[in-house]
Amino acid sequence: MDLILWRHAEAIDLELVGDDMERTLTPRGEKQAARMAAWLDRQLPDGAKVLSSTAVRADQTARALGRKYKSSSALAPLSNADDLLSLVQWPHAKGCYVVVGHQPTLGRVIARLTGIGEGECAVKKGAIWWLRYRERDQVAQTNIVTVQTPEHL
Repeated sequence: MDLILWRHAEAIDLELVGDDMERTLTPRGEKQAARMAAWLDRQLPDGAKVLSSTAVRADQTARALGRKYKSSSALAPLSNADDLLSLVQWPHAKGCYVVVGHQPTLGRVIARLTGIGEGECAVKKGAIWWLRYRERDQVAQTNIVTVQTPEHL
């Protein structure tokens, strides 16, 4: 199973809208999302499933990919890492999932799956972490396939 965790791109400040769920991407964020989406689209298998938080900024980031996706409140800001992993059926699902979400949830999932330790891993805005689960010699492994930021593509 492949799990791609994509943090939403740069968004406007909360003070400008007052509702965290309504924050939109900045012009820079739109460019970040487009750049990462173009790279991801070339890498993803045809059957990849895309899931997004219901927050506007995550929806805009997912939409940049130009593929069908489903929104889920289980991926909203401050959601639980267990809810994310349950939603994608980690590690038993087949194929590839792209999850567009938020910090600190994405960082907590990465820390747990890679054994980084308690707490969370920092994930830059617009960046992806591509993780792969496999069993080798009856030992479960989570491998980091790649980490990409929009600025380095």
